[in-house]
Amino acid sequence: HTKELQKRFNYIYMKQCVESSPIVPIQQEWLDHMLRLIPESLKEGKEREELLESLINEVSSDFENSMKRYLVQSVLVKPPVKWLEDEGGPLPESPVGLDYSNPWRSSYVQARNQIFSNLHIVHPTMKMLLDLGYTTFADTVLLDFTGIRAKGPIDCESLKTDLSIQTRKAEEKIMNTWYPKVINLFTKKEALEGVKPEKLDAFYSCVSTLMSNQLKDLLRRTVEGFVKLFDPKDQERLPIFKIELTFDDDKMEFYPTFQDLEDNILSLVERIAEALQNVQTIPSWLSGTSTPVNLDTELPEHVLHWAVDTLKAAIHRNLEGARKHYETYVEKYNWLLDGTAVENIETFQTEDHTFDEYTEFIEKFFSLASEIMLLPQWIHYPMVRLDCEDLKTGLTNKAKAFANILLNDIASKYRKENERICSEFEAIKEHALKVPETTEEMMDLISYVEKARTAGIEELILRIQESKRQMSYFLDVFLFPQEDLALNATVLMWPKKINPIFDENDELIENAKHKKENELMAKREKLILEIEKESRRMEEFTEFAELERMQQYVTDVRQLQKRIQESEEAVQFINKEEELFKWELTKYPELDKLKVNIEPYQKFFNFVLKWQRSEKRWMDGGFLDLNGESMEADVEEFSREIFKTLKFFQTKLKKELQEKRKAARKRSLEEEKIEEEPKENPTLTMCSTVMEQIKAFRV
Repeated sequence: HTKELQKRFNYIYMKQCVESSPIVPIQQEWLDHMLRLIPESLKEGKEREELLESLINEVSSDFENSMKRYLVQSVLVKPPVKWLEDEGGPLPESPVGLDYSNPWRSSYVQARNQIFSNLHIVHPTMKMLLDLGYTTFADTVLLDFTGIRAKGPIDCESLKTDLSIQTRKAEEKIMNTWYPKVINLFTKKEALEGVKPEKLDAFYSCVSTLMSNQLKDLLRRTVEGFVKLFDPKDQERLPIFKIELTFDDDKMEFYPTFQDLEDNILSLVERIAEALQNVQTIPSWLSGTSTPVNLDTELPEHVLHWAVDTLKAAIHRNLEGARKHYETYVEKYNWLLDGTAVENIETFQTEDHTFDEYTEFIEKFFSLASEIMLLPQWIHYPMVRLDCEDLKTGLTNKAKAFANILLNDIASKYRKENERICSEFEAIKEHALKVPETTEEMMDLISYVEKARTAGIEELILRIQESKRQMSYFLDVFLFPQEDLALNATVLMWPKKINPIFDENDELIENAKHKKENELMAKREKLILEIEKESRRMEEFTEFAELERMQQYVTDVRQLQKRIQESEEAVQFINKEEELFKWELTKYPELDKLKVNIEPYQKFFNFVLKWQRSEKRWMDGGFLDLNGESMEADVEEFSREIFKTLKFFQTKLKKELQEKRKAARKRSLEEEKIEEEPKENPTLTMCSTVMEQIKAFRV
């Protein structure tokens, strides 16, 4: 134990002396050569420079340590002490009771013989199988990913179909080339040379494992190559997919959806993993069993999980641009679809707005439609060519549909206004061409036409000008039906059509005026003749003297009063007509005189008739029905009335005589003798007779 410890100390001392000797550092050109082996992309950036500097220091330190170890190993001979290599810490204690002999020879021989009997990988046939696998699979994968991006935008379904077909063809090619060669290796006699019969299953198991590993490696590299296609950092081989922004049922959507695209891409990983799953083992093929045994070529789960997770992350990053573009559409134009536009239009329609306010609101929708149509049809992203045409068309049609709602609204108002204009012109025409039946109607017609010529037509012309201005707008943005075009033309033609109507009205009024003036002259002459007849009839009343005809006298008075009333109405009509024609009003004093003169006779005749009827009732009626007091009062009333009437007619007669005398003096009639006393008057005679009758009845 002491000797070994002494050896240790001596060895450690000499080792420190050797290590302290100067060592030639690593040459700079070696470092430069190693740096050139690193890709340039890994050298960019400040952090990468610091990492390279740390790497150079680490390599230099490792080189120096290696040189020191080599120098120590080449100069010093290490004593056979197991724990000599231990460095640092307290010295290890020497083991006690250990056997320092070396009984490894027999175990070595045993292990070597076991390796020779079980390690079939070193068999020459295995080497040929391995060489065949390297030759066939080393520089190839199942699918060719090089030309996918060069094809330009493709459908995800097309890519899935193309790669599935390539996978099937590659699988067939492998089974038609590599697999027959493998089978050929094991059909030779020397294939199993040196393999004991009891080790045959183990040998074929090793063959199956080697073939499985080669095929799994091929599938793994194919999956890795497919995943690398979608690496956002390397877009040179990235496929370009066709995606559309569609408009359906008032919704903006992607077609295919991002989920569909992702599912199709991930399904290709599954398709690759499904390839080469039906490759028979060599013993199964050689035995030709009806239930073949296949190689285990299924990819490990961690490889598939890695591929799926990596692809999902890469797809999500590569679709971010398309997603943001979609959000831009939603932010700008979703108000056309979420009911906001409908609510704004309904609110606008319930309010009272002018035509110009309508057109301004409509123009917002048309401008929006133009803005949408001017947006680019295709948006290019690293993995997506986004086609926005369907969405643009749908949004444009939606904006135009809202504009058309407002257009139809004001077009309806425009149509109603034109109909009102035509109706008013038709009313003017109908009124102007109507033949007046009376002078009043004629004067009203003259006034109406005069007003229509000035204010009415001017107002209608202003409305037509406004209609024309609105029509100019509609012709650019609205398609009129045939009946509206005819209505518009009618409105514009009315100002020219109305002037001949006014000319025709002038002629009609002139004829009517001439006719009415002639009729008025005839009515005046007829009235004068009627008044003369009534005056003569009135003079006849002074000659009535037969009391037994009193009933007839009352009837005659009433008839004359009726004629006088009709004459008064004729005077009113004539004066009204004269006012309408602006003539001087004619007066008829004789008619007024008749009204005054007939009144006393009407009262007198009715009084006498009433007396006669009362007397007859009293004298010829039932005696028991008589009432002395009331009779006395009635007789007293009759007596007073007849006395008043007698006095009235006496006074009247006296005035008439006085007027005749005055008139005679004025006319200076020669030797005209005026009677001093009036001759007997029939009316006075009847008054006296009735008075005597009343007195006699009273007695």
